[in-house]
Amino acid sequence: MGGTRYDMDARFDRARKEGYASKSAGEIFTQNAKRKAHESMNPYGISFRESRDSEVHPNSVPIILGLDVTGSMGHIPYDLIKDGLPKLMGGIIQGGVPDPALLFLGIGDHECDGYPLQVGQFESGDEELDMWLTRTYIESGGGGNAGESYLLAWYFAAFHTRTDAFEKRNQKGLLFTVGDEPCLKTLPASAIREIMGTGQQTFKHTELLQEARKRYEVYHISVLHSEQAVRADRGWRDLLGQNCLSISDYRDVPKVIKEVVCRTFKNKFLRPTDLSELDYIKK
Repeated sequence: MGGTRYDMDARFDRARKEGYASKSAGEIFTQNAKRKAHESMNPYGISFRESRDSEVHPNSVPIILGLDVTGSMGHIPYDLIKDGLPKLMGGIIQGGVPDPALLFLGIGDHECDGYPLQVGQFESGDEELDMWLTRTYIESGGGGNAGESYLLAWYFAAFHTRTDAFEKRNQKGLLFTVGDEPCLKTLPASAIREIMGTGQQTFKHTELLQEARKRYEVYHISVLHSEQAVRADRGWRDLLGQNCLSISDYRDVPKVIKEVVCRTFKNKFLRPTDLSELDYIKK
């Protein structure tokens, strides 16, 4: 995965042809009408998702984006497909990080939802990223159990991803979850088996956070659009400290991620030939 480039012109043309700016979420996210996850995003039986270097991207930077797809947060994938995703990828490349590889996760509630985890692939190309994003099922579930399963993103990153960044360069990737609820505190072995097909151990959320941090810098973007979200934000700050990034406008998600990626990796791998690419992105 990740062997193609992000082409802003091609993305603009495809967005126009597909009608991303004018179609409803239901028209774009076709799994919603089917009321089930796309088979390619079902994590059951997955061993690993891999972020590997390629001739096109010799210094791949793995970025995991776990999107809360429960009832109060389903508008964010819709905003990303309309114009947030090109802002994110174009901003990262223009900001001096030429080889981002982005993996989408759909996050729900393992205590209530039918599809609490959906998994794409690490990709760098515009067409591939649009494909995985629009395959996401916005289940709009969740429950009254005071949390969502953001810890599933940590579990998957820790035990089901492999990256050349870490294996070749001992370099951590970046993991972002986005949401407005607290994190559920326990992931039972029974839930892991149901979601992944295997699993013998029950984990506390702090244990999974510790495991994920071995290979990723872990962030949470708190969307403060309600009093409940503000209360949840306090818990996230206690858990992650400065890696809890709070925003009041959900449309700032691409900007926040871009700033973290560029601050972390800017110019670490910039090749002379990338200067022309940066000029191209700016046009």
